[in-house]
Amino acid sequence: MSPKKIYIVRHGQTDFNLRGIVQGSGVDSSLNELGQAQAIAFHQAYQSIQFDKIYTSALQRTKQSVQPFLNQGISHEAIAGLNEISWGTKEGFPITPEEDEYYHYMLRQWQLGHTSLRIEKGESPDEVLARLQQAMEYIMGNHDEQTILICMHGRAIRILLCYLLNYPLKAMDMFEHQNLGLYQLNFTGTMYSVAKYNDTLHLRSLS
Repeated sequence: MSPKKIYIVRHGQTDFNLRGIVQGSGVDSSLNELGQAQAIAFHQAYQSIQFDKIYTSALQRTKQSVQPFLNQGISHEAIAGLNEISWGTKEGFPITPEEDEYYHYMLRQWQLGHTSLRIEKGESPDEVLARLQQAMEYIMGNHDEQTILICMHGRAIRILLCYLLNYPLKAMDMFEHQNLGLYQLNFTGTMYSVAKYNDTLHLRSLS
């Protein structure tokens, strides 16, 4: 594979984020006012980068987060393999104390290495990894694209970074993320390195 620069961002804020409602892959929410401002701020900071292509998940909050770049005419493709993990029956509902306890129980199980365990009627990290691998093989196989932007989701980003940087999935929570936070990776053709880690300097004017 050819060398590439890969910019990976989480989508901007939605009202579901703000209200503590579980989204996952089954809730196709839109950016709220702050999320739209985050998208503009990210574009203002990185509009000089000559992206060869932009990839998003199939959920609209990711496309909306990079819409200012798409308005420049940059090529775009939505890939369902980049979607967030499915939280199953928990999607679309507020995080109650009981739900929070269940969520943290599952996180502990995954941190212990039990990454084949699924959220009730949802996906396991292993299953998400399998589709992310397919998505990245497709993306990285496009040799004419040296600089790419990928907009996706928090838990999926954690899983993806474990895969790209050769960490076990149980270590995924070491990768922090915020709405419109940026990870910049450099790919030499054989290995990845991190140039920026959950960088949010472009959002400082919004705080």
